Amino acid sequence: MTSAEPVVCVRCGATRDVAADPAAALTWVAEREGAATRWLCPRCAREHVRDIEGKLPPEYW
Repeated sequence: MTSAEPVVCVRCGATRDVAADPAAALTWVAEREGAATRWLCPRCAREHVRDIEGKLPPEYW
């Protein structure tokens, strides 16, 4: 992934803005599914932390 590609949350559609708050950009969660990388914003990651830790498929969220 290059820095020119925008990072978008797969759950809510929020975009990561590294220039606005570099520290907040570190709180995003990346998931690998095959060759694809899926991103979750901090809010969605907090809401679904048990699902993520339990490795439930996103269909169950």
